[in-house]
Amino acid sequence: MKITRNVLLNPGPATTTYSVKLAQAVPDICPREQEFGDLMEYCATEITKFVGDPKDYATVLFGGSGTATVEAILNSVIPDNGKVLIIDNGAYGKRMCQITNVYKIPTVVFESSSIEPIDLNDLEALIESTDGLTHLAMIHHETTTGLLNDVTSIGKICKKHSISFIVDSMSGFAAIPIDMKAMNIDYLAASSNKNIQGMAGIGFAICNKAILETTASIPMRSLYLNLYAQYAYFEKTHQTRFTPPVQTFYALKQAIVETLEETIEGRYARYTKSWETLLDGLDVFGLEYLIDKEHHSKIITSIIEPNTDAYDFNEMHDYFFERGFTIYPGKVNNYNTFRISNIGQINYTDIEAFLKILKAYLVKINFIQNN
Repeated sequence: MKITRNVLLNPGPATTTYSVKLAQAVPDICPREQEFGDLMEYCATEITKFVGDPKDYATVLFGGSGTATVEAILNSVIPDNGKVLIIDNGAYGKRMCQITNVYKIPTVVFESSSIEPIDLNDLEALIESTDGLTHLAMIHHETTTGLLNDVTSIGKICKKHSISFIVDSMSGFAAIPIDMKAMNIDYLAASSNKNIQGMAGIGFAICNKAILETTASIPMRSLYLNLYAQYAYFEKTHQTRFTPPVQTFYALKQAIVETLEETIEGRYARYTKSWETLLDGLDVFGLEYLIDKEHHSKIITSIIEPNTDAYDFNEMHDYFFERGFTIYPGKVNNYNTFRISNIGQINYTDIEAFLKILKAYLVKINFIQNN
């Protein structure tokens, strides 16, 4: 069977290999079988190894999106007498604030630019002036802009002030190397459908086991999305508490195998070459992007839309879609942008092909000359 290859330049789900797609075509199995428990155990252990030692860290699996995992962490690990500081420097920091608001968790918000680095002195000053602070939560890589936040430095600040550190690394994990112990991260959230290059449907929280164990006595705020309950049940039974997305786990296993073969460092090098190819093309076309190279993730680029009345994003989207490429819009502050992601099973030659189509479209709307 031939499967059409679409190049997804949206920020996830990402383009997958044929082998990951076909890994889902397996005989039907009851997820309560030992064989399937072994598969989930493999996935959890290998995911943990990417960022930490399984003796000290454990991956807790959920059927759901990345947001489900972030919600599981935030509603599960902050006690009633606790307080979390959330760094809001983009759409996903704001989403964390929405989650804690729903659960009525005491929250302090540190607002920061979505296109410039976090001011660490201002952040620490807020921490020092806030009584009862127990946790800090932030985004590793802000998917809406491509800004890479300084997790290492903020981890040191958390350690200095004895604050538990929560990091949403949805679009950083499995591309940008992470060492949870060195970065002082207690909880790391990610999902199956971005840089790990699997299918959407599985979220996971990688947790410092000693810290996670201390949350056992916190009253449950959610039945499905309780982190400790999910962890303890899997440790005891080799199963998740509720039905997992079976076929998606087979795809995730294959994606993990392929990540191990490429290595995270090798994958980031591939992503980086694609990003460099993209920026070279944008410079030629006179298009600007939001994040300075020094602070860029090299994974997602927010490009300021062409300043011409002939430009229409929906028209451009359809122009690319008809040619096998998917792009995504975005609005950051007062900037209208479109985002190009270079994650997934693509390389610099795909970006070169994208740039050829982009040039043709820009010529079509008379933004550049055909030369």
